[in-house]
Amino acid sequence: MLHIPLPEIDPHALLRDRTTLDPDALAQLQPSIATEGLRAPIEVWQLSSERPPYKYGLISGLRRLTAARAIGMPTIPAFLRTPETLAQALAAMVTENEIRTQISPWEKANLILNAVEEGHFDTPDAAIQTLFPSLPRTSRLRLRAHVTTAESLGPRLTAPETLTSRQLDRLSAAIAQGHEDLLTTTLAPNAGASAPSQWAALSPVLTDIEREP
Repeated sequence: MLHIPLPEIDPHALLRDRTTLDPDALAQLQPSIATEGLRAPIEVWQLSSERPPYKYGLISGLRRLTAARAIGMPTIPAFLRTPETLAQALAAMVTENEIRTQISPWEKANLILNAVEEGHFDTPDAAIQTLFPSLPRTSRLRLRAHVTTAESLGPRLTAPETLTSRQLDRLSAAIAQGHEDLLTTTLAPNAGASAPSQWAALSPVLTDIEREP
């Protein structure tokens, strides 16, 4: 366990935790930490690439980290996860998030993609197996397809976390059939548009694809 300067911790190194926190819960947590200290350390890992001023990525403890920053704590106690314990810590974080608040299909896909890009897992399949071990095979295949969609269209979509499972399934099926270029071309004139506007442009294109024999 280390005492890490707060500015060195990237709270969003993993695209997995809710960024909108309950203000009432934070208001209660801040005086508790100020008077009694932090009862449970946060969990971090050392970033594999330089991202000044960040040296560590947050695994769990977003509320505690946010509250500590709000009251001006200079450092925070944190468990530094090694490669040997990192996968277990990530799996525990996913389970905790699933219990506390159901995370969206896009958030799951982004978590997997982010974990692979950061080097925690060699492949998306390995990440899915470790982070979502209880999923049946059909659900794992569906999630794997969502990961491909997040990788292909993520930078072009506005508020993709609002997409439903059915919408993601339609996008994934179109990409699997070789229509990724068509989707990106459809999104190009709608860059920065609202999520409903983008979907209004994509929907008829997807319908035409689905009508193909």
